[in-house]
Amino acid sequence: MGFKLLSRSGAAQSQTTLESLQCHFTWNLDQNWPRCLRLREKLEDMAAEEGNRWLGHIYNLQGFIQYKLGLNEDAKASFSKAAEAFHELRHADEGPWLLVNYGSLAWLHHNLGDEAESQAYLSKVDALMKNHPSPSQGELHPEVYAEKAWTLIYFGADRKVVADYFEKAIRMQPDMVEWNTSHVLSLVSVQEHSSTGVEDDLLEKMREAKEQDPEDLYLAALYLKQRAKRGEGIEDEAREFAKNNLGSLGRSYKGMRVLLKVYKCHLSVDEAIAMAERVLKIHPHKRGLKRCAALCYSWKLLLSGRDFLEPAMIDRAISLHEEVVSLYPHSPFLKKIDLATVYAKSRPHQAQAKQIYEELLQSDLEPADKQLLYNAYAKYLYFDLQDFNGSVQYHMRAAAIPEKNYFSGNSIRVLEKIREKGKHPMCQDIEEFLQNL
Repeated sequence: MGFKLLSRSGAAQSQTTLESLQCHFTWNLDQNWPRCLRLREKLEDMAAEEGNRWLGHIYNLQGFIQYKLGLNEDAKASFSKAAEAFHELRHADEGPWLLVNYGSLAWLHHNLGDEAESQAYLSKVDALMKNHPSPSQGELHPEVYAEKAWTLIYFGADRKVVADYFEKAIRMQPDMVEWNTSHVLSLVSVQEHSSTGVEDDLLEKMREAKEQDPEDLYLAALYLKQRAKRGEGIEDEAREFAKNNLGSLGRSYKGMRVLLKVYKCHLSVDEAIAMAERVLKIHPHKRGLKRCAALCYSWKLLLSGRDFLEPAMIDRAISLHEEVVSLYPHSPFLKKIDLATVYAKSRPHQAQAKQIYEELLQSDLEPADKQLLYNAYAKYLYFDLQDFNGSVQYHMRAAAIPEKNYFSGNSIRVLEKIREKGKHPMCQDIEEFLQNL
């Protein structure tokens, strides 16, 4: 993209250039279309959470995503909502928390051809930087570091980079509790998939952060999960936590999802379903909660099998998943896979499961999405169609995609187990594949 030189004449002459701004337009965010669509709907759910302390940042990112999707008027509205949210959260009309907002607006208006408005926002950035300089000379303002760290999380950035930005922000402005909480959460995400939980020093940081930030239900639920991984008996504590926060959990989808997984792994899926249904009854119109409830029913189906479930249970699972697909029209990929998984467990709907998979397999997908699909399809072939050779082939296709994540790891582990048993007719092929991987 070429940069159009801006006029520097007039009393309010700006010293800042578009290229030097710190905002979403200059942070090299991965902006592929599928990611933008998914993130758009995730941000809509997050913005609906009452009392979210990152609401200004949510609207800023939402405005950037909407611009990338060609929704220019929506983008303007979201950037405006961001400023209003910061006003409410910071109890002030203006401050350094608007640096990213003004920077993004300068870029937005420049890209839309409105150079006068772009220049006006550049001048606002200059004024903010003059009136609110960074506490540490030569570094960005802590408000910018914090927002940059929070934003990069949603684009798969190196969590060490994210943690570094949070640490810089906290060092300069240690009184922002939510920054410390998010910093700890970013550290946890690096070790999250460990079967034995996070390391001792990080668990202690989680405990301290939880004490400082008792309103963050996601942190509290994640702390329970990590302690349970270490073998602690947290069952009664988890039930008490859910009972005391039943209404509030409806405003924290991430906290709700983690708590449901704690229930699934350490209490029972039936209790998870009952809890999800209770919260959904309090907040019946929140689509994020419907997705949480649908997830619980998927677990029940996968763990029990169709021959051991009441028809009403299967019907409820299907109706919830069908509704979830309709509620997320712009990013249906993952939801359709979940729906196909549920369809496959119901004899009257098995043809629909096959149809969904055939459509998805023929669609144009990003490598990471292909990997997820191949992993899911391999399990479908194995468990529902008893096509064992086909299942192996799709696990190989998933593992061959150079994306390091849960799905590649899962497919590789499946293949390694088959090889170790040595009974599958494709063992030699699997051995050669794993050696060349």
